[in-house]
Amino acid sequence: MLKTFIAGILLGIVGVATLLYAYPVVDQHREESIVTVAANGGNIEAFHTNVPMDRILIGAAGQKQPLPEGMIWPADPMLRDVRVELFKIRNARDIVVGVASRTAARDESADVIDWVLHLPARGSMFVNMQPEGLAGGFRNGELRAGSREFAQLRGVMTERWVPNTSGDADAPVGRIELRTTLAGAREAR
Repeated sequence: MLKTFIAGILLGIVGVATLLYAYPVVDQHREESIVTVAANGGNIEAFHTNVPMDRILIGAAGQKQPLPEGMIWPADPMLRDVRVELFKIRNARDIVVGVASRTAARDESADVIDWVLHLPARGSMFVNMQPEGLAGGFRNGELRAGSREFAQLRGVMTERWVPNTSGDADAPVGRIELRTTLAGAREAR
C-alpha cells in the first residue's frame, strides 16, 4: 500500500511537470532587437520615448504637476536640485521594450545627468551623459556599467529631444531619442 502511494505521488509530480512543460503558465514574449552594424564592428540600437504619454513618473522640488498625481517630493535639502523621471522606452517599431530612468542633479561644482535603461531578458545599462548640450539638441554620454548582455560592452549613447511639428492635437508633444553604439569587451579595471 505504501509503495503504491509513493508511486502515485512520483507519477503525479512527473505528470504535472510534463503538463507545465507542454503548456507553460507564463509565456513571456521577448521583442526581437532591432540592431544595425556600426562601421567599427559594434552595433547600433535606437530607442525613444513619447512625451508625455510614456512618462511614468516625474519628481522634482516644486513640481507644479507631479506624476503620478499627488506625489509629494521629499523636502530634504539634498534633493532640492534633483529631478527624476521614469519612462517606458520603445524600439523603432514603436513597441514598448523596457523602462528607463533619467536623473538630473546640480550642485556647486557640476551638473550630472544619468540614464539607466532596463530591457527585460537582456539587462540594464547605466550611462553618464555630458551635461552640456551640443548643436542640434544632442547630448552625448558614455556607458559606465551594464548587466547581463551589456556587462562586458563599452560604448556611447546620444540623447536628443525632437519636438512634434505635426500640429495633431492627439500626437505627443515630442520625443526623446536614445541611440546606443556598443562594441567590444570592456577593459578590466
